[in-house]
Amino acid sequence: MLQRNESRSRNMLYRTACLSLGAALLLTPLAASAAPGPQPVISTTKHEAAAVYEGSNLAVGENRFLTRQDIRREWDGIDPDYKPDQAVQAVRALLTKQDFEELFPYRLGSKAWKEVAKEKEYYKENQTDYFSYENLISAVTEVANIKLKISTRRDAPGVQEIYRLDKDARIETLVSRSADFNSSKNKKKEIETVIIDFGTFLKEGFKKDRKRELAAFLANLSHETGGGWATAPGGELKWGLFWNENIAGRTGANMSDFVDPNSAELYPGAEGKRYYGRGPIMMSWNFNYGLFSSIIYGDKNVLLNKPEILAQDGKVGYMTAILFWMTPQDPKPSAHDVIINKWKPTQEQIDKGLGNRGFGVTIMVLNGLEANLGETDGSPVKRRAGHYRDITKQMGVDITGEKVDTLGMQPF
Repeated sequence: MLQRNESRSRNMLYRTACLSLGAALLLTPLAASAAPGPQPVISTTKHEAAAVYEGSNLAVGENRFLTRQDIRREWDGIDPDYKPDQAVQAVRALLTKQDFEELFPYRLGSKAWKEVAKEKEYYKENQTDYFSYENLISAVTEVANIKLKISTRRDAPGVQEIYRLDKDARIETLVSRSADFNSSKNKKKEIETVIIDFGTFLKEGFKKDRKRELAAFLANLSHETGGGWATAPGGELKWGLFWNENIAGRTGANMSDFVDPNSAELYPGAEGKRYYGRGPIMMSWNFNYGLFSSIIYGDKNVLLNKPEILAQDGKVGYMTAILFWMTPQDPKPSAHDVIINKWKPTQEQIDKGLGNRGFGVTIMVLNGLEANLGETDGSPVKRRAGHYRDITKQMGVDITGEKVDTLGMQPF
């Protein structure tokens, strides 16, 4: 069981590095709400007029208070349907606490988990119910107060500024800027902007689609954190949400600090800290810890200085998973947009077998290494799809006809 989980964790580490939000949030401008970009400053010479597109005046980490007019103009306003106070109702309307606990009896820190983990090397006497229903609700509530804006130089997909908006406080923070964003060359390129409102999680589409989204979200997390095996008590699917740390990283079998030198200037690793996989998505690397910390707290140093928070606080863990779930990365849409049928695939994506929108495509969004796999023994897709079928059944959702595997699909 440990070896299988370690292998999955290595795959997750590779996936997180490849799909890293910190490396580049490569968003397709039409995939999210478009906001007016900065207006050009026209400089005229004797020979020509050149448009210069300025970015933010803020330094990375600085913030400013916005008027309601600023928010309407620069952030598309604040939709009352997506405010935090509706998050609790959103979760409870889709899945009750009783149903959740029946689906995941062996989740980390539960009574059943403690019974099977006792006397194992990973057992912690004071382990709390990390994946609790209450932590899920708290995470949905917290992220609903956040909007994210990514401004990208046209034809330069990795050249970006990333902003965070605290809706309640009306505070905008510049959380990241590419070193060459304001180079003389790039200033001549228009700025394309997209906005993600994390309050739309579980709140868009028909009620059936909202249930499918929660089921797909939990199914993918359950696979990444699963501790079960074919003959496990209660069945393999009851062991979802069992782990929240990469085994090799936690035990010291892999002593890498997971600090990427290319991002160390913006997201420096703290002395003695290691950024191995933790949380529901086994988040790895300094740039992910730094960026997610900036989005959650408005301060990159919180998780850089104390990466262990991610394994200690289930609410924060769920928050990182929701942020990852909701954020598109060009050419990939967000898993959220896929499952609620908000995403429109291109012809090229259709030709790659990605046009049949459903749970199978969310697998490709999260892990392109699992392309062209069916529900056969030994296939990771079998367990992902198994969790999805199990959860949707518990929620009373009919998924007949939905493509839940990745057969015939190629990576984005």
